[in-house]
Amino acid sequence: MTTDRLRLGMFVMPVHDPDKPLAQCFDEDLELAVKCEELGFDDFWVGEHHSSTYENIAMPEIFLARVLGETSRIRIGPAPVCLQYHHPAHVASRLAFLDHLSHGRLNVCFGPGAIPTDMEMFGVDPKEAGRRVVEAINMILEMWTSTPPYEIDGDFWSIRLTDNLDPDMGLSGIHHPLQTPHPPIFTPCITRDSVGLRKAAARGFSPISHHMIGTDVLKNHWDTYAAGCREGGLEPDPANWCVSRNIYVADTTEEALARARVNSMGRCIEYIIELTRRGDALDLWKRSPDQPDDELTLDYFLDEVIIAGDPDEVTRQLRTLRSDIGDFGSLVLVAHDFDDKADWLHSLDLFANEVLPALESN
Repeated sequence: MTTDRLRLGMFVMPVHDPDKPLAQCFDEDLELAVKCEELGFDDFWVGEHHSSTYENIAMPEIFLARVLGETSRIRIGPAPVCLQYHHPAHVASRLAFLDHLSHGRLNVCFGPGAIPTDMEMFGVDPKEAGRRVVEAINMILEMWTSTPPYEIDGDFWSIRLTDNLDPDMGLSGIHHPLQTPHPPIFTPCITRDSVGLRKAAARGFSPISHHMIGTDVLKNHWDTYAAGCREGGLEPDPANWCVSRNIYVADTTEEALARARVNSMGRCIEYIIELTRRGDALDLWKRSPDQPDDELTLDYFLDEVIIAGDPDEVTRQLRTLRSDIGDFGSLVLVAHDFDDKADWLHSLDLFANEVLPALESN
């Protein structure tokens, strides 16, 4: 790697067995966070979903506050905060609070959610989700970097704080974040030639590339991000690029490939394929726009996207990824349900103790 040091992140969507008790799911996710800190991971990300029995953390900030009490170093971040569902003033206030509570260990990822039942439940038109997210980001950043009075108007929200201000009584608006001017901001990216990524890059936001996309689209993400940085007068830095991957390490490559096909990783991939098929969104995962839908099978993802093998094979595949797409600063592993806890913890140990040192030796 040509960056100074490869950062490690863990992303918990989460995707759990819907028959597993919720409390057990959350206990296992917390155990994973502690394990990641012990193994030297830098960042721990948690997704937001409201109406899925598989993806079952509705308020990642609450869960991450619990993580803070069990860890001392690892940075935390909701990924993303689904801004189309929340009033921007509420988001600005609660994330500033979490930044102080964490003593500045907070990362923030802003983006839209993708669960169709969430959209329906909150009455959000999917076609308006992107505009809602942009408007919310603008309002949040204004509140984080200025002081009242506020008279902020948008197409979806408005923020007013003028008549009741009384600094002598402490009535003076929200707290600003501890980190200045605000916590590091990240943006999720899936599609090629993303206008949203380009605009986010121009504002200095860092990209997190999705774990289901192949190398051709990943390369496009870097090109799009770099172009956006330059449009914003910024120098694109590979250290800011986060690439997420599904990684499973076993003692032998044969064992890894066999288990990845039937364990919670394979079931997660099949769940996402079916979810996007029902939403007529399979194009998200295609290596090229003309790739047939029926090629998007578990076998395809095992061959082209999932990284599974013994430590030497996983190291080889990660080096190939690096050679194919160029330098990046953070590798974000995707967490999967502990259908076999000992097996998944062993995979993590092999990755941290054998794969990572081999990667960093070159």
